Amino acid sequence: MHSERPLIARLNWYWIFQLAGWGFLPLFAFAMGATSVRGMMEVSWWGAVSGVIISDVWHRMLKRRVRDGERVTWKRICAAVLVLGTIHTAVQTVGYAVIKPFGEMHSIAWLPGALLSWWATHLVWNIFYMAVLSLRRANRLESESLRLEISAKDAELRALQAQVNPHFFFNSMNSVRALIYEEPDAAALMIDQLASVMRYALQSGQHDTVPLAAEIEAVQAYLAIEKIRFEERMRVSVEIGMGLEQVRIPPMALQTLVENAVKYGVEASPTGSEIRIRAQHMDDGMVHIEIANLGAILPFANSTKVGLVNTRKRLALALGSNANLDLTENSGWVRATMTLPEAA
Repeated sequence: MHSERPLIARLNWYWIFQLAGWGFLPLFAFAMGATSVRGMMEVSWWGAVSGVIISDVWHRMLKRRVRDGERVTWKRICAAVLVLGTIHTAVQTVGYAVIKPFGEMHSIAWLPGALLSWWATHLVWNIFYMAVLSLRRANRLESESLRLEISAKDAELRALQAQVNPHFFFNSMNSVRALIYEEPDAAALMIDQLASVMRYALQSGQHDTVPLAAEIEAVQAYLAIEKIRFEERMRVSVEIGMGLEQVRIPPMALQTLVENAVKYGVEASPTGSEIRIRAQHMDDGMVHIEIANLGAILPFANSTKVGLVNTRKRLALALGSNANLDLTENSGWVRATMTLPEAA
């Protein structure tokens, strides 16, 4: 709607510059003392109004040629300048003949100067017009390029998210399969929790980012599934700093890191592992979300590398270059740390 556009975008800049440019001619004549000669101001306005009409007709012809895909060359522009200047000189001659500021015309000595003057005027008009046209074309191409870049980014983000969910559900169904014959009640409870996570994954997959609180809720449902499977071998602690519930992260990003912590911390160890999830404010205005587990970074864990690369890409696409993910090992703990802007 026009009312929603800024005022500067609603103005017709072509006519603003058109009227201002041609209106300069009588103003210049006035400044040069044209009022001292009877009829000179009328002749100046005659030339200005003629210029508006002649140049606008040429403007419409140019627009039609551009719309039809024709190339407007400077050779054609120069030819047009000669024609436009000549027509304007003829129209101005009629103005002199009608208004007669100097009486009857008895000589054409003034004609070469008049032609040069109007040729120069229309040359300046065309130079300005072509410059504006080039700027508009460049802005349009830049906008189109930006639109395509955003579309490509969105498509890549959706593709990366599509890689996360099947991987997670495959692992979860394996967990259900392991229990279904041994502990049917536990398997049924696990399926209920899995349905909750599936619902979240399907709904959140429609968005680039989700609130941390929603992601934590889904992660806790997932951990409830794995708690049924690993029992006392898996110990979980969650600590979310004040006011961080609405921090935005890519959906299933935290889930992917927690899943790796379960696989390589709890499942890989006979004694299991504690999984620590912590989100906190940092002094630099960033937020750290850390998932830690007992264990070591395994050089042969290709699935972990794929998951980390995927999550890094999703962070960068959804939140910008300031968001990143680091994986470190220290004192027997493996820590995956997401750093992202608090305002995300």
